[in-house]
Amino acid sequence: MEYVNLDAQAGDLSGVLDPSRYLEHLPSISGDLPPGARSFATDTDHYDFHSRRCVKDLTLRTVRGAGSEEVEAEFQHNCWKHDRDLVIRYTGVSSFIIDPADIDPADEDRGTDLGAVILDEILLHRDGCSHDIVCRDGTLTLVCRDLRATWTETDCSSNS
Repeated sequence: MEYVNLDAQAGDLSGVLDPSRYLEHLPSISGDLPPGARSFATDTDHYDFHSRRCVKDLTLRTVRGAGSEEVEAEFQHNCWKHDRDLVIRYTGVSSFIIDPADIDPADEDRGTDLGAVILDEILLHRDGCSHDIVCRDGTLTLVCRDLRATWTETDCSSNS
């Protein structure tokens, strides 16, 4: 990630997540982001760690359409934090990379098991935008013309 700091320092505490540089940069690029990407990136709940619509702690459940121009990524909720799942539909995909960290070569079926989302960052790209999603066990990076993020009902919805 270019702006989000995944290893910030707060007093004596290290390893603090700090999206402040990205949030400071976002107003300068948001008007040029594709409409769906702009809406998702500038949603006030997106980086609010106390919000039920913060991406932190979601888990990548599945990716459909990898290798095509239309990709769909489903992120599963954590009932203790979220009351909805997140589905992101990417259109005009020109790059798709899943990069598991420390993958065991014997674990061929690992697929999209990247662990919980730490944070993400959406930036301008000549093809539209890039979406970098850092998880505990790897990253998912897409470049696309645009994306549409939708929060969907879950079995936790009645627990809120």
